[in-house]
Amino acid sequence: MSTRAKAAPPRGSPGSGRTQQKQRTRRDLLATAGRLISEGFRPTVAEVADAADVSRRTAYRYFPTQEKLLVEASLERVRPAMEAAIAAAPAGLAEEDLDKRLDTLVESMQTMAVEHEHLLRTMVQLTVLEKPQPGTRPRGSRRVDWIELAVGSLKPRLDRATYSRLVTALSLIVGIEALIVMRDLRGLGTAQAIQVSQWMARAVLRETLRETIAAASRGRNSSRAERRAKP
Repeated sequence: MSTRAKAAPPRGSPGSGRTQQKQRTRRDLLATAGRLISEGFRPTVAEVADAADVSRRTAYRYFPTQEKLLVEASLERVRPAMEAAIAAAPAGLAEEDLDKRLDTLVESMQTMAVEHEHLLRTMVQLTVLEKPQPGTRPRGSRRVDWIELAVGSLKPRLDRATYSRLVTALSLIVGIEALIVMRDLRGLGTAQAIQVSQWMARAVLRETLRETIAAASRGRNSSRAERRAKP
């Protein structure tokens, strides 16, 4: 029997629709939990399911424990502030503007990580060995959203592999995992950790831009040589 992985369903297919529905259900549960938390409650998974008009069985598939649900919901509540901070940074394509956007991204994310360090460390503990539910995004997906918000303007200028590599590299530089390394392994304070992460992010960006400019230059030189070689 073939062990080849099944291809992802195309857009508009039943499988794609089910995936979107699962994502909406998960968002609804988190939004409902966040609302209840803001009202001073510490809801159980069953209580959130009832308030969101989702079956309890379904809710427990996404959030097997109350602790995991409350941690996720609490972290999701920082999304609007994060997105607003990144959106307020310079939006140009000049390297200076991109540097400022990355600096804002790193400072906002790592400050948030420090402020919610206990929750984030708990989330790592709860999910590090856990495979995500089919149709749901893995732990850390928020940071990818915010990274793409910060560097998405580069997407038309980079080939797909280069853009994906940039997002992947930045994903290692920000977030709770980077903070754990800098705090626990290197003993850095908050300000030092942010500065190191900003330095790494700018270095990755500049190397990406340098490679892209060099590749474009090689392409132009090759085209000129081909034109000269024609009789």
